This record gives sequence, structure tokens and C-alpha cells, in this order.
Amino acid sequence: MTWTQVYDPFGHWWLSTLVAALPILVLFGLLAGLRVKPHLCAIAGALTAMGVAVLFFKMPVTLAALSFGYGVAFGLLKIAWIVLAAVYLYDISVETGQFEIMKESIASITPDRRLQVLLVAFCFGAFIEGAAGFGAPVAIAGAFMIGLGFRPFHAAALNLIANTAPVAWGAIGTPVHTLAAVSGLPESDLNAMIGRILPFTAVIVPFWLVRTMVGWSETFEVLPAILVVGISFGLTQFFWSNFVDSNLVDIMGGVVSIVATVAFLHLWKPKRIWRFDYDQAAPTVTPPTARVSDQFGADWAPNDFDGLAKIRSYSARQVLKAWMPFAILSLFVLLWGLPKIKLALNQATTPAFKVMLPTGKQRPGPPGWDVPYLHNAVYRSAPVVAKPTPEAARYDFNWLSATGTGCFLAAIVSGLLLGVSPGRLAKIFWHTLRRMKLAVIAISFMLGLGFVTRYSGLDAVLGLAFTRTGWAYPFFGSFLGWLGVALTGSDTSSNALFGSLQRITSQQLGIDPVLMCAANSAGGVMGKMVDAQSITIATAATEQVGNEGTIFRFVVWHSVALGAIVGVIVMLYAYTFSHFVPHGLTFVK
Repeated sequence: MTWTQVYDPFGHWWLSTLVAALPILVLFGLLAGLRVKPHLCAIAGALTAMGVAVLFFKMPVTLAALSFGYGVAFGLLKIAWIVLAAVYLYDISVETGQFEIMKESIASITPDRRLQVLLVAFCFGAFIEGAAGFGAPVAIAGAFMIGLGFRPFHAAALNLIANTAPVAWGAIGTPVHTLAAVSGLPESDLNAMIGRILPFTAVIVPFWLVRTMVGWSETFEVLPAILVVGISFGLTQFFWSNFVDSNLVDIMGGVVSIVATVAFLHLWKPKRIWRFDYDQAAPTVTPPTARVSDQFGADWAPNDFDGLAKIRSYSARQVLKAWMPFAILSLFVLLWGLPKIKLALNQATTPAFKVMLPTGKQRPGPPGWDVPYLHNAVYRSAPVVAKPTPEAARYDFNWLSATGTGCFLAAIVSGLLLGVSPGRLAKIFWHTLRRMKLAVIAISFMLGLGFVTRYSGLDAVLGLAFTRTGWAYPFFGSFLGWLGVALTGSDTSSNALFGSLQRITSQQLGIDPVLMCAANSAGGVMGKMVDAQSITIATAATEQVGNEGTIFRFVVWHSVALGAIVGVIVMLYAYTFSHFVPHGLTFVK
């Protein structure tokens, strides 16, 4: 059984687009308007997508059900497993008391909440994004900030905003690898172009982050630190993406920005230490000459209070030991990302990874097992593709080479080195699994929804609506990537959905396809903070299950505004600085 996607079943593009958007309207309407829990929103959105696909776009029921199941299976192994393993490592750190040392090592650098959010949410979060991605930074950095004394709502919302600029290179560059595979364009060119768009936002987002917390005057008080964070990260992003590779952009950017910021804070201190109104009156550590202002601008000197809380002093060895689990996490993720290691693990554990045809040649296309009755059964047609093209559906159950497995083994090794017994490790994992169960459900159904929209062609219908914007397409094309991430929860999935469409549309409009495919990924990162998957992970990690709608309403305008900034940058590249769009670059080996 084969089926060709239909992009205008009603004969009116605007009506077909409206119907295709129903799953999104249901998803966000329930989440923001009716404050329904995200995993229920994801289930409702997925069921709506299947209903729309079958009833209005005439997709066979069997294909709709199989595409949903394929998405759920993909989400469990490729995304939920990463988040679960990363949170498990964090829970081990907490259980062994090492997290307390990590927390106080940051608090000893600065007691100022504005600077702490830069160090933890942006710099450390970017590092975790580069290593694990897929929501892990929001979970780990959010829990970290609660340990520092941030209220759960602030920890969740601020980390969602911070987890934007690094997302295009998350999980060892997975979104860029996917974009190159889908679009057929050189990865080096795409990587470099993304690295010429997002460094601007790497400077804007830290400023935006602090301004979200405080007023204008309090923001400008720490402008030097904001610039050090943003410029060090942005320059590293640009250099690594343009001259090295796409794998370590975020990891190197996070490391450089952390080192640069810590060094700078040893030389410079803000005139006033800013704290939330709910903090204790006295800061944990206060420079002798500093004055402290609270959330409402009240100004006081530390000597006005008795009994200042003291940060416990730890030796360098203790601090290094506390940070060891995350160093091990980085090592495992880097090893798991090496092609030779990944290939060897896959060939040893996944029999269908390499399939030989009767002719003696290796089977082309994605590795893995063909999904029965779905693989190559759905055809995309013009104008989405130049000629009818079957959609592959292969599931590579690469359980050992999966990034999540690398994170899980890093957690196990860290626990054993910290003296945790195997039985205790099992109990900690059971605790992690229980508190993340709703997040896992939400992730699975969100990917099920995304795969139904992909195989039914609903994504293409929405994308084709954006192509009608003509000369303004560079701006709205960036929002197409935003829509993909908001819908699927992943920049990788957004690139898989719209990468080919971006190339075809841009060529038809006379716009550089390298720019627009890169814009899909760059614009997509700003949709990360509003997808149900990320919000669910944030609330699960910060113990706020049930508060998802409030967080969504808080971050949604930040998401749209930052997406518009990316759109303006892409417009400038399209019509003013087109000579800066790279072509024919090669990575340094």
C-alpha cells in the first residue's frame, strides 16, 4: 500500500492551512488557555493530528497509526533516554552531596543573582546542551539554580530563555548533521552560516536574560559581565563553526565563556549585589565595599545586618571531585560522538545497521530496520519536492551507541567512583524514573505528533503557507523553523521536517538555499522555550508539575520576540550582506 500526500484537499490553501494547524492550536490552546498538563496536551495534540490526517487529508489509518508509533519509539530512544540519563547523573550528584559543593563553588564566585544566572543558565547550560541536548540543560541547570536559592518558577523560566542560542549544535551537532542530510547541502557551509547568525543572539540572550529578572538600571550595572559572557561565547561559536567542525561548538563555547567569566569576576565586581526579595536579608558572600539591592531597589550595606551567612570553604580537590560527574559526562558523550566508535558499537549490537543488497552493495539511505508497511509507503510530491519521493521509515535500535546510553554509563561510572553501591544506584535511578515519568510521556507523544504531521504532509501544508510571503520569506522562513521546534520540541526534528522544503522554496524565490536552510535551524532555536516537551522537562526537574501553563504564558512572548530578531538578521543576510553567505568551505581536519 502506497499513498501520496495531499497539500490542498479543500481547494483553498488558506482553509487547508487552517485545518492542518488544528493539532498545534489544540496543543497550545490546552497548554496556555486551559492549563492542562503537558503530557495530556501532547496526547490530545497527537490524537488531533491523526484525526485531521485521516479525515481531511485522506491518509490511510494504518499509515497514520504506524507513523505515530514510529515517532513514539524514536522519542523514547533518541530524546527521552538522553534526558532521563542526564537527570539521573544529576540525582547521583545530589545524593552523594557533591552537588552542594558544586552549588557553593558557584555561590563563592558571586552572590549576585544576575551573575549567577549568566554562569549557570547560559554558560553551564550551553555546555550541557552541547553534550546531551534535548532538554537536559533545562533539567540540570534548573535544578542547579534551585539549589542556589532561586524559586522554582524563576529557575524554570530563566533556563528556558537561556536554552536558545546554543540549541543548533546540541548533542554533538546533531541538528546540523540532520539538516545537511535532509537538504543535501554541504554541512560545512550550513554549519558556518548558522555560525554567522546565532553569535549575534549569543550576545543578545544574556542581556535579555538579565533584563527579564531586573529593571534597565540593574541590567546595565552588570553590562560588562554580560558582554564578557556573550562575546566570549559568540566568538567561540563563530570560530568553531566556521573553521573547525559542528560537533564541539557548544561544548567549547560553554567552556570558554565559563572560564572567561570566572576570570573576569575575579577582576571586576558590581557596585551592588542584587538579590530577589525572597532571599535572606544578608547575602551568602558580599564584597566588603559592596552594597546590596533587593528586587524592589532597596539599598543596604551588609554591615546593617548581624549573623551573615558564610559559604563553607572547600579545597580545590573537593571542588574538582564535585564537578567530576559532569567531566565524565562530557568524556562519554564525546567518545559516543566519534564516528568510528559509533560505527563499531552499531555493527556489534544492531544487526540491521549495515544491510547488503543481493548485488553485493550496501543498502543506501538511513540505517536500521524498515518499519513494516510504512517505509517508502508515503510519497511527497511537488511543490514540496522536485519529483515524487518516498519517505524512508527506518528504526535503528542503536541502544548501545545512543547518546542516552553514553550519559547513563557516565552516571554509573561517576556513582561508582563516588563510592555509591550498585543497589543504591538502582534506587536512585528508580527515583529519577518516577519523577520524570510524565516528562517521558510528553516527549514520546510530542514526537508521535511530529511524525504524524511529517508523514501525513501537515507540516508541508504549513510550510507552503510561509512560502507565500514572497520577498519577506527570509523573515518568515526563520519562523518556519520556530514552528517546527515548537511543534516537535527538537531543532533536529524541525530540520528533518522542513530542511528540504526550505531549499526548494528558496531556490524558487531566488534566495540562497544555504542561508534559508541555516535560518530554519537558527530560527528554530527560539521556539525551544515554548515547546511542551521542554516545559514538561523544566517543571519535572524543578518540582512544578501543574504550573506548565503559567510558564508557557510567561516565555511565549520572549520566544516570538527573539525569533523576530533572528528573522531580521536573516533578512539582512539575504538582501544586504549576501556576500557573507558561505559556499565551498571545508573543515580543518
